[in-house]
Amino acid sequence: MSTNKQTFENLLKIGQIKAEPFIQAEFDGLTRAAQRKLKDASNLTLSIDSRFDLAYNAAHALALAALRKTGHRSENRYLVFQLLELTAGLPPASWRIFAMAHQKRNMAEYEGITEIESSLLEALLNSTEQLSRAICQSSSLKHPT
Repeated sequence: MSTNKQTFENLLKIGQIKAEPFIQAEFDGLTRAAQRKLKDASNLTLSIDSRFDLAYNAAHALALAALRKTGHRSENRYLVFQLLELTAGLPPASWRIFAMAHQKRNMAEYEGITEIESSLLEALLNSTEQLSRAICQSSSLKHPT
């Protein structure tokens, strides 16, 4: 049994993910929305908070799309980032950036702390672009250039 298969089976057993048939239209919608948000996140006229929100939500939509492509779903936002090595072939360094962004997002959402470092935003934008390219390579979508 492969490590990937074992990981998904273990997560299914403990209820962290659910098996759910892949739906191309859902995948396409998630990736299109993510690409629009990612483009908007590069708009330097927006506040850093707004750009961060857009980039984070683009990353999450892409990570969820990658998980959905495997025939699974999770309600755990953090987990979809943790699984990116298996679902999109990204190195651990990438999902660690998403984990930091997730922590900042939670601090903003639940504690009102909205101090976003420009270095985190840039790393998030770069990692989200990398994720978008990885997902577009594994599907019929064309990566916007």
